[in-house]
Amino acid sequence: MTNNGLRLRPAAARRLISSALLGAGAGQANIGYLTDAILDTELSGMDGHGFYWLQYYCAHVKSGKVNGRVRPSVKKLTPVSYRVDARGGFTHPAIEAGFKKLIPAAQKYGIAGMAVHNSYNAATLGFHTGYLAKAGLVAFGFTNAMPIVAPVGGRIPVLGTNPLSFAVPGRKGKLAFLIDQSSTVVPWTSVKRAAEEGRDIPLGWALDSQGNPTTDPHAGLLGSMVPAGGYKGFGIALMVEVMCAALAGALRGPEQASFTEQDGRTVGCGQFFFALEPKMFSGGAFDGQIKALVKSITDQKGARLPNAKREATAKILAREGIPIPTEIYDVLRSYAKK
Repeated sequence: MTNNGLRLRPAAARRLISSALLGAGAGQANIGYLTDAILDTELSGMDGHGFYWLQYYCAHVKSGKVNGRVRPSVKKLTPVSYRVDARGGFTHPAIEAGFKKLIPAAQKYGIAGMAVHNSYNAATLGFHTGYLAKAGLVAFGFTNAMPIVAPVGGRIPVLGTNPLSFAVPGRKGKLAFLIDQSSTVVPWTSVKRAAEEGRDIPLGWALDSQGNPTTDPHAGLLGSMVPAGGYKGFGIALMVEVMCAALAGALRGPEQASFTEQDGRTVGCGQFFFALEPKMFSGGAFDGQIKALVKSITDQKGARLPNAKREATAKILAREGIPIPTEIYDVLRSYAKK
């Protein structure tokens, strides 16, 4: 037990995730990769993106906002390009189906790309790019979301937190390193959870509806998120929006339905992934250069690679158990019982 909840062994956490999804009405064929992703997120210590979002997934399946049983369709455009229709269902089975085509295409031809539309919450984007990197590919991933970021100098949100991820393969199916970051200072979930728990937020996370910095999370949710690095963060979010709305043919942020509310509408966001076979492009130099690059960072006292903290946390939580607040555990158990 922890002060605010329980600790679950990984096997018990996996059972809870899958049973909650099935109990809410998801199809068995749609939950495997999704369960893996949620469990990986929790083991990595990103507790705002795992169990927390699972309660919304279950509620949305039960209400019909997301179709938990529909199977995605994959359209081959060329030998190296694919378009995946999530068909108003979960994002994860759509990505999984597309990766079954993307990975062998990239391994054979050196590069391959994949667009996803009619989609839903991709959750931890780095799980997907990491999956590609473990198959030996350099991977890029993008996903857009509902609008909560205003342009620099403006007040009306037009873009989401719009994260991007970049994953680099290491040896023997391992990751060399992985970058997974939103285009805002912090994820939107951090502000939402602060509002739910009655906590102030630090200055620099969000702006109120008048464009002023605020420590009130409720005002921040009614206003906008601060882009990381000012105009640079907004530029990244804009790039992601092009990849996921325009290039993938999905909805722009302002056209999307809510990721949390029961508004009776499918979300309709998009994702885009592309992967490169590194040995082919590098003429065989890739592994040696990555090894030297990694060493130049890890040899410095106090320095660490992107994703190193997540990997260290996963080892600890696998041993000590994954924390879950009692109220969230009870909600998920209520779906599992059904």
